[in-house]
Amino acid sequence: MGGPLGKRTAPGIVEPGFFTVERVLILLTTVAALLSVLVKTPCRVAGWTMPDDFYMACYSDWPVLFEARGLAEGVFPFVTPGSAFEYPVLMGLLAGVTALLVPGNGASPERALAYFDINATLVAVVWIVTVVATARMSHRRPWDAAMVALAPGVVLAGTINWDLWPAMVLALAMLCFARGQLAAAGALIGLGTALKVYPVLLLGAILLLAIRTGRSRPLLVTAGAAGATWLLVNVPFMVSGFASWSYFLGYTRDRDAGYSSLWYAYNVTAERGGLPQLGPGAVNALSLLLFLGACLAIALLVLSAPRRPRLASIVFLIVVAFVLTNKVYSPQFVVWLVPLAALAHPRWRDFLIWQFFEVLHWWAIWMYLGRITGGGEQQHNIDTPYYVLAVLGHIAATAYLTVKVARGMLEPDHDVVRRLDTDDPQGGPFAGMPDRFVLHRNTRQDRVQTARAVQAERQDKK
Repeated sequence: MGGPLGKRTAPGIVEPGFFTVERVLILLTTVAALLSVLVKTPCRVAGWTMPDDFYMACYSDWPVLFEARGLAEGVFPFVTPGSAFEYPVLMGLLAGVTALLVPGNGASPERALAYFDINATLVAVVWIVTVVATARMSHRRPWDAAMVALAPGVVLAGTINWDLWPAMVLALAMLCFARGQLAAAGALIGLGTALKVYPVLLLGAILLLAIRTGRSRPLLVTAGAAGATWLLVNVPFMVSGFASWSYFLGYTRDRDAGYSSLWYAYNVTAERGGLPQLGPGAVNALSLLLFLGACLAIALLVLSAPRRPRLASIVFLIVVAFVLTNKVYSPQFVVWLVPLAALAHPRWRDFLIWQFFEVLHWWAIWMYLGRITGGGEQQHNIDTPYYVLAVLGHIAATAYLTVKVARGMLEPDHDVVRRLDTDDPQGGPFAGMPDRFVLHRNTRQDRVQTARAVQAERQDKK
């Protein structure tokens, strides 16, 4: 967990027997996955009905979509003519395939429960794969993956939706890139983008490292494979049913600011204060401008840091910028950030501070939704100002972790990963490469530090 090595953990000296690091991580993840299902026990027993599923904090999209999108009646997203699904293609196919595994016909509480259990079981496997992939690209810090295995945010939100699937694919893409398997990494990025949009942001981090090192091949190969894979998945559905395929884009463009986003917090506050609110068009424009501004700031940080930043740190910053400026923030979005946080800033204290505020927000959103959707008993509700404070708390905690990662870029001595005399465990073809384009003036101390890092990386590869 980050403490000193004991007498039974000396690498290369003590044989661990059955309990290797990866096996222990798998056991921890299995326990956490069971807890994740246990959290949903009230709904598994009484069914998913509003507002009780909010008040009991056991809401899940799976049983709701199973009935609301016609999956229980045999509708297969993107395949059944006229079907509409508010997620990208692969997510719709995943929803349809798992619906085929549910025994029986028609919509019923028993079939909705079976649909939840099937998806929860698959997500447990996906969770384990994500943890193992994180451990394998952590160089000599495999225990950092315990953050992914035991994260309270994943325990609480991992069974809300399919968001662990793109998180797994992104982790595998980063693992392939770390091993120099560029085409495989690109193919996985393409598949991840066909599940959720955010895995494509990995290409932004690769672009910045390509600029700094002057090496374009890793970017071209990875981006080419990603684009080809995405087209291979999407083009057949674009041709066979463009209306169904494009429904996700129109739904995303036209929807109002979603719960727990910065924009929704502003709108509900403005409504109480009699101020003008922001419509979908204004939110879309402002969200895009803020995200682009954040990306520009990240680019300046990466290109001016005294030492080339690590890939995981850059990806984390870009995904955080996307999450915080987006018009929607669902409770399960924390799942996107947990594996990246474990790689970018593996410090348990800061990680748990962040997770504490995410758990507070997780409770606040359900009590707030219970009030506005069902008008339940007063003692179960949370008033709007307290809900807004919970949203701002989660934003501030995420920003706190972001500052820690940025500090590790500006002051490499604060990066605990580089204290092991390694350059970038996830850097792949960029690891150990000298800088070709840097915005700041290299001092002698910086040049010596970079030279030592390159030498250590080459020795490590030998």
